[in-house]
Amino acid sequence: VSTVDFFPPLADDADDFGAIAASNACSDVFAMGGRVVLAVNVAAFPEELPRETVAAILAAASRTVAEAGGTVAGGHTIRNPEPVFGLAVQGVVDPRRVFRKSGARPGDVAMLSKPLGTGLVTAAGDDAQVRAAIAGMRTLNRSAAEALVSVADGVHAVTDVTGYGLAGHGWEMAERSGVQFVIDAASLPVYAGAREIAARGVRTGGDPRNRAYAGEHLVATADEASVALCMDPQTSGGLLAAVDAGSVTRLVDAGFTVVGAFTAGEPAVAIC
Repeated sequence: VSTVDFFPPLADDADDFGAIAASNACSDVFAMGGRVVLAVNVAAFPEELPRETVAAILAAASRTVAEAGGTVAGGHTIRNPEPVFGLAVQGVVDPRRVFRKSGARPGDVAMLSKPLGTGLVTAAGDDAQVRAAIAGMRTLNRSAAEALVSVADGVHAVTDVTGYGLAGHGWEMAERSGVQFVIDAASLPVYAGAREIAARGVRTGGDPRNRAYAGEHLVATADEASVALCMDPQTSGGLLAAVDAGSVTRLVDAGFTVVGAFTAGEPAVAIC
C-alpha cells in the first residue's frame, strides 16, 4: 500500500513540523491495517532557510518513520518560497486483512483513537493548549492500528480523520457502506480548549468547505460548537473505526473512544 501527504508548516518548531508531517503521512498505511516499511521525503524549501532548520525537519521525520517501523530512503527537494514538507510512504498488509472505508454495518459502534480540534487549537489556543495538540499530532497511529488488527474479525471499516474532519470522513464511510453515521456529540474526545474555542465562534478555513462536502447528507441537532468540532479539519488525526460491540472493551483499553454508531437507513451523517 502506498500513500503521499505533504503541507506547509503547522508548527513553528522544525522538529515538530518534521514529526507531524511524518506521522500524518504514515497514517493512511495504518488506516488500512498495514505496516510501514519505506518512506521518501517530499520537500520544498526556500533557499534562505537555514541548513540547521532543514536538517532538524528531516531528522525528526526520519525518527518518526523509524518509530513507525520503517526507514527513510532519500527523497526529492526543490526550491520554493514557502516551506512544504511531507513523505511518500509504502507499507505492506495482509490482503485478507485490509481495512477499508466500506463495510460498516448497522449496529456497529463508531470508535475514534485521537481527540478532535487540532485546527481550532492551533488557530486560537494558548501555548499550553497548542503544545498538547502538537503532542497529539506527533503521535503515530501505529498502536491504534495494532489494536484494531488484534480484533480484526470485529472490525468492519476504518479510515483516518484528517482534512475533511470527523463528519466528512464519517460521511465517506457511511456512503460507501450504505449506512448512517450517528455522532454522539456529548461523547466526542477533544483537545484542551477546542470546545471553548469553537463556542467563541472561531472557525478555520476548512470548516465551510467541510460543511459543503457533507452538504445535504448532514443532519445536525447538536449545539453549534459540537458541529464545529466535527467539521474541524484535522492534521494527523485519529483512526475512525466501525466495530462490533464485542470489540469495544478491548479498543477502549487501547485508547479508543466511542463516538457514536452506524445505523440502517439512507447514507447520511447525523450529529446529535
